[in-house]
Amino acid sequence: MTNESALNPNRLFPAEPSVREVARQLFDLVKDLPIISPHGHVDPALLLENQPFANPTELFLYYDHYVFRLLHANGYGLEFLKRGGTDAQAREAWRLLCSNWHLLSGTSSGYWLNHEFATLFGIAELPSAANADGLYDLIAAQLRTPEFLPRALFERFNIAVLATTDDPCDDLAAHAALAADPSFSGRVTPTFRPDAYLDPRVSGWKVNVERLLSVAGFDPAGTVSYSNFVEALRIRRTYFIEHGAFSADHGVFEPYTADLDEGTASVLFEKAMAGTISVAEAREFAGHMLTVSAGQSAADGLVMTLHAGVVRNHSSQTLANVGPDTGHDIPVACEFTQNLRPLLQRYGLHPNLHLVLFSLDETTWSREVAPLAGFYPSVFIGAPWWFLDAPDSILRFRAATTETAGFYRGSGFIDDTRAFLSIPARHDMARRVDSVFLARLVTEGRISFGEAERIAVDLVTTIPRKAFKL
Repeated sequence: MTNESALNPNRLFPAEPSVREVARQLFDLVKDLPIISPHGHVDPALLLENQPFANPTELFLYYDHYVFRLLHANGYGLEFLKRGGTDAQAREAWRLLCSNWHLLSGTSSGYWLNHEFATLFGIAELPSAANADGLYDLIAAQLRTPEFLPRALFERFNIAVLATTDDPCDDLAAHAALAADPSFSGRVTPTFRPDAYLDPRVSGWKVNVERLLSVAGFDPAGTVSYSNFVEALRIRRTYFIEHGAFSADHGVFEPYTADLDEGTASVLFEKAMAGTISVAEAREFAGHMLTVSAGQSAADGLVMTLHAGVVRNHSSQTLANVGPDTGHDIPVACEFTQNLRPLLQRYGLHPNLHLVLFSLDETTWSREVAPLAGFYPSVFIGAPWWFLDAPDSILRFRAATTETAGFYRGSGFIDDTRAFLSIPARHDMARRVDSVFLARLVTEGRISFGEAERIAVDLVTTIPRKAFKL
């Protein structure tokens, strides 16, 4: 059931009639093109098991930190995030969301949810305390139908590629099973995410390294060395490639890199394993391992994505009570030019390296990221993500980067989501906003309509496929 009429067909388009008409024409070219999602956090087991979603609360609240962090900011606790409760508890959390729907007004979260409710469930009315139970029952009933099983939705969403995010020690059994299942034809690929193994400042780093060595076939009791550690990473990257991976993702506080000689790196590795490494030395080693990772990407072809500029788990109390990824990661100022120079001095001109830079610091877009991508063939501009994957932010991003690097040094849109049902809503939003930006260039006489048509299509097809080597 859908109710497109509940949505303004000109949503996100400009009020000025001539620009709106051009934007509409450009959007019509791309609105039904397949979705390429090269970075996200959907669990592959969702598609492997293909079981009905438990309830509306799990679907729209439990896994969406964009939403529940705003409830928390307005005085509501996060106890409802402790999953596995009764239906009554799920309903109570749903009532909390619906009765506070006004808190989402003007946010990208509210925009996406309204889109999902209308296009997937035929809901035209805004959620409220009065209709919360009725909406819960309506959605829950549809979730029990075959049309709302994850695989049916994957096909309905027209997803061409869906990348997940996976630990280097993961056996990737779910990916292997999906690939071998003749009843599922979708492309779901793993992504190598080695953060917990590259930085000695991570809690439990020594245990992580020993596990990595063991999974890679080394005996951690007798072969713990820097050279074996690097080789273990290479072995696991190869394993991921064999299971369809095309990228390695790095989430860091700062994009600091260093290029150490092997002797120095070995000494720092040994200190880290012994627990005697200083904070400054740990920073150097972590920065060196980013450069090593770039070298491995240049060798094996995995695209290297770098998501920088965020303090994880800002609230220690919240981390202790409900765990990580619960809405209290906060952006910080970031610097790329000097921090990345050691890596780029070593590998920036390598023809096989693709390095995609994502920043939560808008000031870096025009000052650093676009100029770097406007020179280094290896560097690509990552789309606005997380707090910035919103309509106005995307328009600011286009204005900040296009004048320096053009459209073709970008990554294409990245939905970066755990909320499976929000994927088409997010891509629809990005396609609309890009159509608006292109329409403005057309009506200002800066590009022709024919150029805009080609760019609009390339932004959702050719550009992400080039950046991620698809």
